[in-house]
Amino acid sequence: MSGLGAHAPRMVDHALGRLASLPAVWADASSQQAAADAAESLVRIANSTQSGYSLARAEADLRAHTPPGHAGKEHDERWAWACKRVGVDWSPEGSAIGPQEASTDQQARRGEVRTLRLTRASDIDPEPVVWAWKDGGEGRIPSGSLVMAAGREGTGKSSFGIWKAARISTGTLPGNLYGGPRVVFYVAVEDSWSHTLVPRLMAAGADLSRIYRVDAVRSDDSEVTLSLPTDNKQLEAAIAEHAAALVVIDPLMSVMGEGIDTHKNREVRRALDPLALMASSTGAIILGIAHFGKSNGSDPASLISGSGAFKDVPRAIFGFARDESEDDAGRRVMSQVKNSLGRDNLPSLTYAIETAAIATPRGQAETGRLVFTGTSDRSVEQILRESGRDPDAADEASEAAEWLKGYLSEHGGSSGAGETIKAGAAAGIGKTALTRARKAAGVVTSKAGFGSGWVWSLSDSLPPRDDEEPEESTS
Repeated sequence: MSGLGAHAPRMVDHALGRLASLPAVWADASSQQAAADAAESLVRIANSTQSGYSLARAEADLRAHTPPGHAGKEHDERWAWACKRVGVDWSPEGSAIGPQEASTDQQARRGEVRTLRLTRASDIDPEPVVWAWKDGGEGRIPSGSLVMAAGREGTGKSSFGIWKAARISTGTLPGNLYGGPRVVFYVAVEDSWSHTLVPRLMAAGADLSRIYRVDAVRSDDSEVTLSLPTDNKQLEAAIAEHAAALVVIDPLMSVMGEGIDTHKNREVRRALDPLALMASSTGAIILGIAHFGKSNGSDPASLISGSGAFKDVPRAIFGFARDESEDDAGRRVMSQVKNSLGRDNLPSLTYAIETAAIATPRGQAETGRLVFTGTSDRSVEQILRESGRDPDAADEASEAAEWLKGYLSEHGGSSGAGETIKAGAAAGIGKTALTRARKAAGVVTSKAGFGSGWVWSLSDSLPPRDDEEPEESTS
Protein backbone atom coordinates (compact mmCIF):
# COMPACT_ATOMS: atom_id res chain seq x y z
CA MET A 1 0.00 0.00 0.00
CA SER A 2 3.01 2.30 -0.30
CA GLY A 3 2.82 5.35 -2.50
CA LEU A 4 -0.77 6.32 -1.71
CA GLY A 5 0.16 9.96 -1.09
CA ALA A 6 -2.50 12.35 -2.39
CA HIS A 7 -4.83 9.47 -3.26
CA ALA A 8 -5.41 8.59 0.40
CA PRO A 9 -8.15 11.21 1.12
CA ARG A 10 -10.14 10.10 -1.92
CA MET A 11 -9.84 6.46 -0.88
CA VAL A 12 -10.94 7.30 2.67
CA ASP A 13 -13.95 9.23 1.35
CA HIS A 14 -14.85 6.29 -0.86
CA ALA A 15 -14.75 3.83 2.07
CA LEU A 16 -16.79 6.13 4.31
CA GLY A 17 -19.23 6.74 1.47
CA ARG A 18 -19.86 3.00 1.26
CA LEU A 19 -20.75 3.04 4.96
CA ALA A 20 -23.01 6.06 4.56
CA SER A 21 -24.90 4.36 1.74
CA LEU A 22 -25.92 1.43 3.94
CA PRO A 23 -29.34 1.36 5.64
CA ALA A 24 -29.63 2.54 9.26
CA VAL A 25 -30.00 -1.08 10.40
CA TRP A 26 -27.53 -3.61 9.01
CA ALA A 27 -29.98 -6.47 9.21
CA ASP A 28 -28.78 -8.58 6.30
CA ALA A 29 -25.48 -10.35 5.68
CA SER A 30 -24.62 -8.15 2.70
CA SER A 31 -24.78 -4.97 4.81
CA GLN A 32 -22.65 -6.55 7.52
CA GLN A 33 -20.07 -7.66 4.95
CA ALA A 34 -20.03 -4.23 3.30
CA ALA A 35 -19.36 -2.60 6.67
CA ALA A 36 -16.55 -5.06 7.37
CA ASP A 37 -15.01 -4.45 3.94
CA ALA A 38 -15.11 -0.69 4.52
CA ALA A 39 -13.38 -1.16 7.87
CA GLU A 40 -10.67 -3.25 6.23
CA SER A 41 -10.15 -0.58 3.56
CA LEU A 42 -9.67 2.10 6.24
CA VAL A 43 -7.12 -0.03 8.07
CA ARG A 44 -5.19 -0.74 4.88
CA ILE A 45 -5.05 2.97 4.05
CA ALA A 46 -3.92 3.87 7.57
CA ASN A 47 -1.33 1.10 7.56
CA SER A 48 0.44 2.71 4.62
CA THR A 49 3.50 4.63 5.77
CA GLN A 50 2.86 7.35 3.15
CA SER A 51 -0.87 7.84 3.50
CA GLY A 52 -0.78 10.49 6.24
CA TYR A 53 -3.90 8.81 7.69
CA SER A 54 -3.43 7.35 11.18
CA LEU A 55 -4.95 4.19 12.58
CA ALA A 56 -6.45 6.22 15.42
CA ARG A 57 -8.17 8.49 12.88
CA ALA A 58 -9.38 5.45 10.90
CA GLU A 59 -10.91 3.89 14.01
CA ALA A 60 -12.57 7.19 14.95
CA ASP A 61 -13.99 7.62 11.43
CA LEU A 62 -15.35 4.09 11.45
CA ARG A 63 -16.96 4.66 14.85
CA ALA A 64 -18.51 7.98 13.72
CA HIS A 65 -20.08 6.35 10.64
CA THR A 66 -21.45 3.34 12.55
CA PRO A 67 -25.18 3.46 13.43
CA PRO A 68 -25.96 3.33 17.19
CA GLY A 69 -27.44 -0.12 16.87
CA HIS A 70 -24.12 -1.49 15.62
CA ALA A 71 -21.75 0.46 17.87
CA GLY A 72 -20.06 -0.59 21.10
CA LYS A 73 -18.85 -4.17 21.24
CA GLU A 74 -19.97 -4.90 17.66
CA HIS A 75 -17.85 -2.00 16.43
CA ASP A 76 -14.84 -3.22 18.42
CA GLU A 77 -15.20 -6.71 16.97
CA ARG A 78 -15.48 -5.32 13.43
CA TRP A 79 -12.37 -3.19 13.97
CA ALA A 80 -10.46 -6.12 15.46
CA TRP A 81 -11.41 -8.30 12.48
CA ALA A 82 -10.22 -5.65 10.02
CA CYS A 83 -6.91 -5.19 11.84
CA LYS A 84 -6.35 -8.93 11.92
CA ARG A 85 -7.05 -9.17 8.18
CA VAL A 86 -4.41 -6.53 7.49
CA GLY A 87 -1.97 -7.90 10.06
CA VAL A 88 -1.99 -4.84 12.31
CA ASP A 89 -1.49 -5.42 16.04
CA TRP A 90 -3.73 -2.59 17.16
CA SER A 91 -7.24 -2.25 18.58
CA PRO A 92 -9.50 0.34 20.23
CA GLU A 93 -8.56 1.10 23.83
CA GLY A 94 -9.83 -1.55 26.23
CA SER A 95 -10.02 -4.30 23.61
CA ALA A 96 -7.04 -6.45 22.77
CA ILE A 97 -6.55 -8.31 19.50
CA GLY A 98 -3.64 -10.41 20.57
CA PRO A 99 -0.74 -10.62 22.97
CA GLN A 100 1.70 -8.78 20.70
CA GLU A 101 2.76 -5.24 21.48
CA ALA A 102 2.46 -2.73 18.67
CA SER A 103 5.73 -1.83 16.98
CA THR A 104 7.33 1.56 17.46
CA ASP A 105 6.42 2.56 13.90
CA GLN A 106 2.78 1.60 14.47
CA GLN A 107 2.70 3.55 17.73
CA ALA A 108 4.12 6.60 15.99
CA ARG A 109 1.55 6.37 13.18
CA ARG A 110 -1.29 6.47 15.68
CA GLY A 111 0.19 9.35 17.66
CA GLU A 112 1.75 7.35 20.52
CA VAL A 113 5.38 8.16 21.24
CA ARG A 114 6.85 6.05 24.02
CA THR A 115 9.85 7.25 25.98
CA LEU A 116 11.49 6.25 29.24
CA ARG A 117 11.06 8.21 32.46
CA LEU A 118 13.79 7.87 35.11
CA THR A 119 13.00 8.74 38.73
CA ARG A 120 15.47 8.69 41.58
CA ALA A 121 14.39 6.49 44.46
CA SER A 122 15.27 9.41 46.74
CA ASP A 123 12.44 11.39 45.08
CA ILE A 124 9.82 8.77 45.97
CA ASP A 125 8.24 9.14 49.42
CA PRO A 126 7.86 5.85 51.31
CA GLU A 127 4.36 5.05 52.54
CA PRO A 128 2.98 2.51 55.00
CA VAL A 129 0.65 -0.20 53.72
CA VAL A 130 -3.02 0.67 54.23
CA TRP A 131 -4.86 -2.47 55.31
CA ALA A 132 -8.50 -2.83 54.31
CA TRP A 133 -8.77 -5.98 56.44
CA LYS A 134 -6.83 -6.56 59.64
CA ASP A 135 -7.33 -9.65 61.74
CA GLY A 136 -5.86 -9.80 65.23
CA GLY A 137 -3.93 -6.63 64.46
CA GLU A 138 -2.23 -8.17 61.40
CA GLY A 139 -2.89 -7.07 57.83
CA ARG A 140 -4.52 -9.61 55.54
CA ILE A 141 -5.84 -7.57 52.57
CA PRO A 142 -4.28 -4.25 51.49
CA SER A 143 -6.47 -1.51 50.06
CA GLY A 144 -6.42 -1.22 46.28
CA SER A 145 -5.43 -4.81 45.58
CA LEU A 146 -6.43 -7.84 43.54
CA VAL A 147 -7.23 -10.81 45.82
CA MET A 148 -8.11 -14.46 45.14
CA ALA A 149 -10.20 -16.87 47.21
CA ALA A 150 -9.88 -20.45 45.96
CA GLY A 151 -10.99 -23.93 46.94
CA ARG A 152 -12.89 -27.03 45.92
CA GLU A 153 -16.61 -26.94 45.26
CA GLY A 154 -18.63 -26.54 48.45
CA THR A 155 -15.83 -25.35 50.72
CA GLY A 156 -17.36 -21.89 51.31
CA LYS A 157 -15.17 -19.62 49.21
CA SER A 158 -18.22 -17.86 47.72
CA SER A 159 -19.64 -17.45 51.23
CA PHE A 160 -16.39 -15.65 52.10
CA GLY A 161 -17.15 -13.14 49.34
CA ILE A 162 -20.64 -12.63 50.81
CA TRP A 163 -19.15 -12.20 54.31
CA LYS A 164 -16.68 -9.62 53.05
CA ALA A 165 -19.38 -7.73 51.12
CA ALA A 166 -21.64 -7.62 54.19
CA ARG A 167 -18.89 -6.27 56.43
CA ILE A 168 -17.82 -3.56 54.01
CA SER A 169 -21.39 -2.49 53.23
CA THR A 170 -22.03 -1.96 56.96
CA GLY A 171 -18.63 -0.53 57.89
CA THR A 172 -17.83 -3.42 60.26
CA LEU A 173 -14.72 -4.89 58.59
CA PRO A 174 -11.68 -4.37 60.85
CA GLY A 175 -9.20 -2.17 58.99
CA ASN A 176 -9.15 1.25 57.37
CA LEU A 177 -12.77 0.88 56.20
CA TYR A 178 -14.13 0.28 59.69
CA GLY A 179 -16.85 2.72 60.72
CA GLY A 180 -17.60 3.90 57.18
CA PRO A 181 -20.16 1.85 55.20
CA ARG A 182 -19.18 1.63 51.54
CA VAL A 183 -20.63 0.48 48.24
CA VAL A 184 -19.90 -3.05 47.01
CA PHE A 185 -20.14 -4.31 43.41
CA TYR A 186 -20.99 -7.98 42.90
CA VAL A 187 -20.48 -9.83 39.61
CA ALA A 188 -22.09 -13.27 39.88
CA VAL A 189 -22.09 -15.64 36.94
CA GLU A 190 -23.21 -18.97 38.43
CA ASP A 191 -25.63 -18.12 41.27
CA SER A 192 -29.19 -16.78 41.20
CA TRP A 193 -29.64 -13.36 42.75
CA SER A 194 -33.17 -13.95 44.01
CA HIS A 195 -32.69 -17.51 45.26
CA THR A 196 -29.08 -17.48 46.45
CA LEU A 197 -27.22 -14.18 46.63
CA VAL A 198 -29.81 -11.83 48.14
CA PRO A 199 -30.83 -14.39 50.81
CA ARG A 200 -27.17 -14.99 51.70
CA LEU A 201 -26.47 -11.25 51.87
CA MET A 202 -29.48 -10.80 54.14
CA ALA A 203 -28.34 -13.64 56.40
CA ALA A 204 -24.87 -12.09 56.57
CA GLY A 205 -26.36 -8.75 57.70
CA ALA A 206 -25.45 -6.78 54.57
CA ASP A 207 -26.85 -3.35 53.79
CA LEU A 208 -28.59 -4.33 50.54
CA SER A 209 -28.91 -0.68 49.48
CA ARG A 210 -25.11 -0.58 49.15
CA ILE A 211 -24.72 -3.85 47.22
CA TYR A 212 -24.95 -3.51 43.43
CA ARG A 213 -25.45 -6.31 40.93
CA VAL A 214 -23.19 -5.69 37.92
CA ASP A 215 -24.05 -6.77 34.38
CA ALA A 216 -22.85 -5.56 31.00
CA VAL A 217 -25.59 -4.18 28.74
CA ARG A 218 -25.55 -4.09 24.94
CA SER A 219 -26.89 -1.23 22.86
CA ASP A 220 -30.19 -3.13 22.45
CA ASP A 221 -30.53 -3.21 26.28
CA SER A 222 -29.83 -6.96 26.50
CA GLU A 223 -27.71 -8.09 29.45
CA VAL A 224 -24.52 -10.07 28.96
CA THR A 225 -21.78 -11.30 31.26
CA LEU A 226 -19.05 -8.81 32.10
CA SER A 227 -16.01 -9.40 29.89
CA LEU A 228 -12.46 -8.39 30.76
CA PRO A 229 -10.54 -6.52 29.51
CA THR A 230 -13.32 -5.33 27.16
CA ASP A 231 -15.39 -3.76 29.95
CA ASN A 232 -12.46 -2.40 31.99
CA LYS A 233 -13.14 1.28 31.28
CA GLN A 234 -16.81 1.03 32.22
CA LEU A 235 -16.05 -0.93 35.39
CA GLU A 236 -13.37 1.51 36.54
CA ALA A 237 -15.65 4.49 35.85
CA ALA A 238 -18.45 2.90 37.88
CA ILE A 239 -16.10 2.17 40.80
CA ALA A 240 -14.99 5.81 40.81
CA GLU A 241 -18.53 7.17 40.46
CA HIS A 242 -19.91 5.18 43.40
CA ALA A 243 -16.70 5.10 45.49
CA ALA A 244 -17.01 1.31 45.62
CA ALA A 245 -14.63 -0.30 48.11
CA LEU A 246 -15.07 -3.92 47.00
CA VAL A 247 -15.75 -5.71 43.71
CA VAL A 248 -16.51 -9.43 44.03
CA ILE A 249 -16.24 -11.49 40.81
CA ASP A 250 -17.57 -15.03 41.21
CA PRO A 251 -16.02 -16.87 39.50
CA LEU A 252 -13.21 -14.79 38.06
CA MET A 253 -12.53 -17.31 35.29
CA SER A 254 -15.99 -16.68 33.80
CA VAL A 255 -15.29 -13.03 32.95
CA MET A 256 -12.09 -13.71 31.01
CA GLY A 257 -12.68 -12.20 27.56
CA GLU A 258 -13.37 -14.24 24.47
CA GLY A 259 -10.16 -15.36 22.82
CA ILE A 260 -8.10 -15.46 26.05
CA ASP A 261 -6.53 -18.87 26.61
CA THR A 262 -6.77 -19.22 30.39
CA HIS A 263 -3.82 -21.65 30.39
CA LYS A 264 -1.39 -19.14 28.88
CA ASN A 265 0.27 -16.75 31.32
CA ARG A 266 0.70 -13.89 28.90
CA GLU A 267 -2.89 -13.98 27.69
CA VAL A 268 -4.32 -14.22 31.21
CA ARG A 269 -2.17 -11.29 32.30
CA ARG A 270 -3.83 -9.20 29.56
CA ALA A 271 -6.93 -9.38 31.74
CA LEU A 272 -5.44 -9.59 35.26
CA ASP A 273 -2.71 -6.92 35.06
CA PRO A 274 -5.19 -4.14 34.11
CA LEU A 275 -7.51 -5.43 36.84
CA ALA A 276 -4.72 -5.10 39.42
CA LEU A 277 -3.93 -1.59 38.15
CA MET A 278 -7.63 -0.71 38.37
CA ALA A 279 -7.68 -1.80 42.00
CA SER A 280 -4.57 0.24 42.74
CA SER A 281 -5.82 3.40 41.02
CA THR A 282 -9.30 3.30 42.60
CA GLY A 283 -8.32 1.98 46.03
CA ALA A 284 -10.94 -0.78 45.74
CA ILE A 285 -10.42 -4.43 46.63
CA ILE A 286 -11.13 -6.70 43.67
CA LEU A 287 -11.88 -10.18 45.02
CA GLY A 288 -11.88 -13.00 42.50
CA ILE A 289 -13.40 -16.37 43.43
CA ALA A 290 -11.63 -19.34 41.84
CA HIS A 291 -11.89 -23.12 41.76
CA PHE A 292 -9.08 -25.57 42.39
CA GLY A 293 -8.16 -27.74 39.45
CA LYS A 294 -8.63 -31.46 39.99
CA SER A 295 -4.96 -32.37 39.83
CA ASN A 296 -3.10 -33.79 42.79
CA GLY A 297 -1.13 -31.39 44.98
CA SER A 298 -1.09 -29.55 48.29
CA ASP A 299 -0.14 -25.95 47.43
CA PRO A 300 -3.46 -24.07 47.27
CA ALA A 301 -2.08 -21.27 45.08
CA SER A 302 -0.72 -23.73 42.52
CA LEU A 303 -3.99 -25.65 42.47
CA ILE A 304 -5.98 -22.68 41.14
CA SER A 305 -7.43 -23.78 37.81
CA GLY A 306 -5.79 -22.20 34.77
CA SER A 307 -2.57 -20.31 34.17
CA GLY A 308 0.01 -19.55 36.85
CA ALA A 309 -0.90 -15.88 36.41
CA PHE A 310 -3.90 -16.48 38.67
CA LYS A 311 -1.47 -16.93 41.56
CA ASP A 312 1.27 -14.54 40.41
CA VAL A 313 -0.72 -11.32 39.94
CA PRO A 314 -2.88 -11.08 43.12
CA ARG A 315 -1.47 -9.43 46.25
CA ALA A 316 -3.25 -11.90 48.52
CA ILE A 317 -4.58 -15.44 48.08
CA PHE A 318 -6.80 -17.41 50.46
CA GLY A 319 -7.26 -21.17 50.28
CA PHE A 320 -10.35 -22.99 51.59
CA ALA A 321 -10.75 -26.66 52.54
CA ARG A 322 -12.76 -29.11 54.63
CA ASP A 323 -10.77 -30.89 57.34
CA GLU A 324 -12.03 -34.46 57.22
CA SER A 325 -9.52 -35.82 59.75
CA GLU A 326 -10.91 -38.04 62.47
CA ASP A 327 -10.62 -35.39 65.20
CA ASP A 328 -12.02 -32.51 63.16
CA ALA A 329 -14.43 -34.13 60.72
CA GLY A 330 -16.42 -31.49 58.90
CA ARG A 331 -14.45 -28.50 60.17
CA ARG A 332 -13.57 -25.91 57.56
CA VAL A 333 -10.27 -24.04 57.38
CA MET A 334 -9.15 -20.89 55.56
CA SER A 335 -5.42 -20.22 55.14
CA GLN A 336 -3.74 -17.17 53.70
CA VAL A 337 -1.27 -18.68 51.24
CA LYS A 338 -0.01 -15.39 49.80
CA ASN A 339 0.39 -12.00 51.49
CA SER A 340 2.77 -9.94 49.37
CA LEU A 341 2.74 -6.88 51.63
CA GLY A 342 2.42 -8.52 55.04
CA ARG A 343 3.29 -11.55 57.14
CA ASP A 344 3.29 -14.85 55.28
CA ASN A 345 2.78 -16.97 58.40
CA LEU A 346 -0.56 -15.70 59.65
CA PRO A 347 -2.66 -18.28 61.51
CA SER A 348 -5.27 -20.25 59.60
CA LEU A 349 -8.86 -19.53 60.58
CA THR A 350 -11.67 -22.00 61.19
CA TYR A 351 -15.17 -21.25 60.01
CA ALA A 352 -18.58 -22.85 59.72
CA ILE A 353 -21.47 -22.44 57.28
CA GLU A 354 -24.49 -22.06 59.54
CA THR A 355 -28.09 -22.41 58.47
CA ALA A 356 -29.98 -19.13 58.73
CA ALA A 357 -33.67 -18.34 58.25
CA ILE A 358 -34.69 -15.12 56.52
CA ALA A 359 -38.06 -13.54 55.83
CA THR A 360 -39.07 -13.02 52.19
CA PRO A 361 -42.28 -11.57 50.66
CA ARG A 362 -43.32 -15.16 49.90
CA GLY A 363 -42.49 -16.67 53.26
CA GLN A 364 -39.48 -17.86 55.20
CA ALA A 365 -36.41 -19.17 53.39
CA GLU A 366 -33.31 -20.96 54.63
CA THR A 367 -29.80 -20.17 53.46
CA GLY A 368 -26.18 -20.43 54.58
CA ARG A 369 -24.04 -17.94 56.50
CA LEU A 370 -20.26 -18.02 57.01
CA VAL A 371 -19.14 -17.56 60.62
CA PHE A 372 -15.50 -17.52 61.68
CA THR A 373 -15.05 -19.68 64.78
CA GLY A 374 -11.37 -19.39 65.74
CA THR A 375 -7.88 -20.38 64.62
CA SER A 376 -6.52 -23.69 63.41
CA ASP A 377 -3.18 -25.38 63.99
CA ARG A 378 -3.67 -27.12 60.65
CA SER A 379 -3.34 -25.25 57.37
CA VAL A 380 -5.16 -25.86 54.12
CA GLU A 381 -1.87 -27.11 52.65
CA GLN A 382 -1.54 -29.72 55.43
CA ILE A 383 -5.14 -30.81 54.96
CA LEU A 384 -4.69 -31.24 51.21
CA ARG A 385 -1.41 -33.08 51.66
CA GLU A 386 -2.76 -35.50 54.29
CA SER A 387 -5.99 -36.18 52.43
CA GLY A 388 -4.09 -37.32 49.32
CA ARG A 389 -6.18 -37.16 46.21
CA ASP A 390 -9.37 -35.28 46.83
CA PRO A 391 -12.53 -37.30 46.00
CA ASP A 392 -13.34 -34.62 43.45
CA ALA A 393 -10.10 -35.43 41.62
CA ALA A 394 -11.28 -38.69 40.05
CA ASP A 395 -10.63 -37.33 36.58
CA GLU A 396 -6.97 -36.59 37.27
CA ALA A 397 -5.95 -37.90 33.85
CA SER A 398 -8.27 -35.45 32.12
CA GLU A 399 -6.95 -32.54 34.17
CA ALA A 400 -3.36 -33.61 33.53
CA ALA A 401 -4.04 -33.72 29.79
CA GLU A 402 -5.61 -30.25 29.91
CA TRP A 403 -2.63 -28.83 31.80
CA LEU A 404 -0.18 -30.53 29.43
CA LYS A 405 -1.86 -29.07 26.33
CA GLY A 406 -1.84 -25.60 27.89
CA TYR A 407 1.80 -25.83 28.95
CA LEU A 408 3.04 -27.00 25.54
CA SER A 409 0.92 -24.37 23.76
CA GLU A 410 2.48 -21.69 25.94
CA HIS A 411 5.95 -22.94 25.00
CA GLY A 412 5.47 -22.87 21.24
CA GLY A 413 3.99 -26.35 20.92
CA SER A 414 6.90 -28.36 22.29
CA SER A 415 9.17 -28.67 25.31
CA GLY A 416 11.81 -31.01 26.65
CA ALA A 417 10.35 -33.96 28.55
CA GLY A 418 12.36 -33.23 31.67
CA GLU A 419 11.41 -29.54 31.75
CA THR A 420 7.74 -30.40 31.20
CA ILE A 421 7.71 -32.93 34.04
CA LYS A 422 9.39 -30.44 36.39
CA ALA A 423 6.81 -27.78 35.52
CA GLY A 424 4.03 -30.31 36.04
CA ALA A 425 5.39 -31.20 39.47
CA ALA A 426 5.41 -27.50 40.41
CA ALA A 427 1.74 -27.33 39.38
CA GLY A 428 0.92 -30.38 41.49
CA ILE A 429 0.81 -32.94 38.65
CA GLY A 430 3.00 -36.02 39.04
CA LYS A 431 5.29 -37.55 36.43
CA THR A 432 3.17 -40.69 36.07
CA ALA A 433 -0.02 -38.70 35.56
CA LEU A 434 1.64 -36.57 32.87
CA THR A 435 3.14 -39.55 31.09
CA ARG A 436 -0.22 -41.29 30.97
CA ALA A 437 -1.93 -38.09 29.80
CA ARG A 438 0.18 -37.68 26.64
CA LYS A 439 -2.14 -39.65 24.37
CA ALA A 440 -5.26 -37.86 25.58
CA ALA A 441 -3.49 -34.52 25.11
CA GLY A 442 -2.46 -35.38 21.53
CA VAL A 443 1.25 -35.29 22.38
CA VAL A 444 3.92 -37.06 20.35
CA THR A 445 7.48 -37.59 21.49
CA SER A 446 10.73 -37.56 19.58
CA LYS A 447 14.46 -37.21 20.06
CA ALA A 448 15.75 -33.66 19.65
CA GLY A 449 18.85 -35.06 17.96
CA PHE A 450 21.55 -37.67 18.30
CA GLY A 451 22.53 -37.90 21.96
CA SER A 452 19.88 -35.36 22.95
CA GLY A 453 16.89 -35.76 25.26
CA TRP A 454 13.27 -36.44 24.45
CA VAL A 455 10.92 -33.68 23.32
CA TRP A 456 7.15 -33.63 23.87
CA SER A 457 5.17 -31.88 21.12
CA LEU A 458 1.53 -31.12 20.34
CA SER A 459 0.62 -32.69 17.02
CA ASP A 460 -3.05 -33.48 16.49
CA SER A 461 -2.56 -34.06 12.79
CA LEU A 462 0.59 -36.21 12.77
CA PRO A 463 0.58 -40.00 13.25
CA PRO A 464 2.60 -41.49 16.15
CA ARG A 465 6.32 -41.67 15.41
CA ASP A 466 8.34 -44.88 15.24
CA ASP A 467 10.83 -43.45 17.75
CA GLU A 468 8.12 -43.01 20.42
CA GLU A 469 9.64 -42.34 23.83
CA PRO A 470 9.56 -45.19 26.37
CA GLU A 471 6.88 -44.45 28.96
CA GLU A 472 9.22 -43.57 31.84
CA SER A 473 12.15 -42.02 29.92
CA THR A 474 12.87 -38.31 30.41
CA SER A 475 16.54 -38.06 29.58
